[in-house]
Amino acid sequence: MTVNRYLRMIAGFFILLSLLLSQLHSINWLWFTAFVGLNLFQSAFTNWCPMMTFLRKFGVKDV
Repeated sequence: MTVNRYLRMIAGFFILLSLLLSQLHSINWLWFTAFVGLNLFQSAFTNWCPMMTFLRKFGVKDV
């Protein structure tokens, strides 16, 4: 898989996990959901996301 596919998979997992935790633990987990969404939004314009840096360091290919 490529960096973009891993990025979408990880973001989707984090969003679903934080929604679950907001229902089971604390509503404040929704701030994490907003953080992930904001990162996805800004990466659409800059083509950069912090998770992309980590994935590349772990050897995930770009294309």
